[in-house]
Amino acid sequence: MSIVITLLILLVPPCMLIMAWLFASMRVIFHVLAVGCAYVFAIISALAVYEIIRDETVFMTNIHAVFENNYFLIAGGYLGYYGIYILLKWMLQELRSED
Repeated sequence: MSIVITLLILLVPPCMLIMAWLFASMRVIFHVLAVGCAYVFAIISALAVYEIIRDETVFMTNIHAVFENNYFLIAGGYLGYYGIYILLKWMLQELRSED
């Protein structure tokens, strides 16, 4: 599983970069998905913290339940790919502008 995760992290962001280069509409789709995932990620995180404060439970033991939420994991995973995609895009733009 570690190999699959590593390969996906190495391959998906460059594929996103290529798709954005070939199809301009993909850039908008990637940005819209990122905004949606950021909202989902933030809402689930905030609700989990609120629940812990409201119930006055031990933070370190209860906060880990958020990792069982599939929406949280999917949103966070996409934001990770998107972040690397944006970094690659900025890096290539910087390299191109230096010439």
